[in-house]
Amino acid sequence: MKIVADDKIPYLAGVLEPYAEVVYLPGGKISPADLKDADALITRTRTRCNRQLLGTSSVKLVATATIGIDHINTAELDALGIKYCNAPGCNAASVKNYIASALAAQNRDLTGLTLGIIGVGHVGKLVAEVGSAMGMKVLLNDPPRAEVEGKNGFTELDELLVNSDVVTMHVPLEHGGKYPTVNMADAAFFAKMKRGAYFFNSCRGEVMVKEAFLDARNSGKLAGALIDVWPDEPELDLRLVAAVEIGTPHIAGYSKEGKANGTAASIRAVAEYFDLPALKDFQLPEGTLPKPVFPEDIEIDGTLPLWQQINRAVLHVYDVRNDAAALAAAPEKFEELRGGYWNRREFTAFTVHGASAEAQRALAVLGFNIG
Repeated sequence: MKIVADDKIPYLAGVLEPYAEVVYLPGGKISPADLKDADALITRTRTRCNRQLLGTSSVKLVATATIGIDHINTAELDALGIKYCNAPGCNAASVKNYIASALAAQNRDLTGLTLGIIGVGHVGKLVAEVGSAMGMKVLLNDPPRAEVEGKNGFTELDELLVNSDVVTMHVPLEHGGKYPTVNMADAAFFAKMKRGAYFFNSCRGEVMVKEAFLDARNSGKLAGALIDVWPDEPELDLRLVAAVEIGTPHIAGYSKEGKANGTAASIRAVAEYFDLPALKDFQLPEGTLPKPVFPEDIEIDGTLPLWQQINRAVLHVYDVRNDAAALAAAPEKFEELRGGYWNRREFTAFTVHGASAEAQRALAVLGFNIG
């Protein structure tokens, strides 16, 4: 068996070699010739999986180590008889940490403010926990879920936009169907937002209309913005980079745990399809992930205001402003910053000591261990 894999997928090397020849290539440069005699392709978002790439191949399975499948032309792969699978939820906790850092970076007490979450799947559910832990009122908008589960607990989009102090996008990219999300954040969307609100987008660049966002930001309608996903990335519109308080190179889900989960899911998918019993329940061995960059024990002054205790723990682990500064200084290095991303670990790798009882409860919800 022959497998072609994106060479930026971590922790993959050596796992499948006992069962297959594995060829590692840059994801954006994988060609039809590379796949001609391959049985499987393990990929990320930089490989456009369509008839042009796979039509002359012998590939039977495409496994992507990502939540999204926007880079997979599902209709064309269906027509070719090629199975495809993703890794749903693999980096949801990483995005949860990212949004927590973005909120903490505002350096203010968020108690009583409203967080509007658009898209309440794997990621949106965890982001809701962040808002609640930080004392925010949380509004949830997810029409597909509301249709199935009932409207109780969900908020109509217009109501959410009018009432939210922070609006954060966590929808899949849908071009058609009953609930399309392409260009969802358009001029009408921003016009309905509360003046002085913040806009976060860490799902897909194409859900936002670039010119509409720029108008809202430059007119002062928006007090600030965070963008992790960009229209036409990796080529960035420098006007967008200049218009955001926090801009990062598509790394919200790039914690070491998130990447490891995506890799493990892809390995299990290959094992299931090609009947490799030893790998069907594959998990990375204990100790595979590198130790955190920062001390794993966090001392907190429990006499500080609650919001400051939470922020100190969150920003000790991950301060999103550092990633934003790196991109702002060199937007042309988008792919380099993304491909060589640093060793970011999640809150679960850290233990908090000394926090007040109330802060301990909030930090436990965020994922910290309590000492």
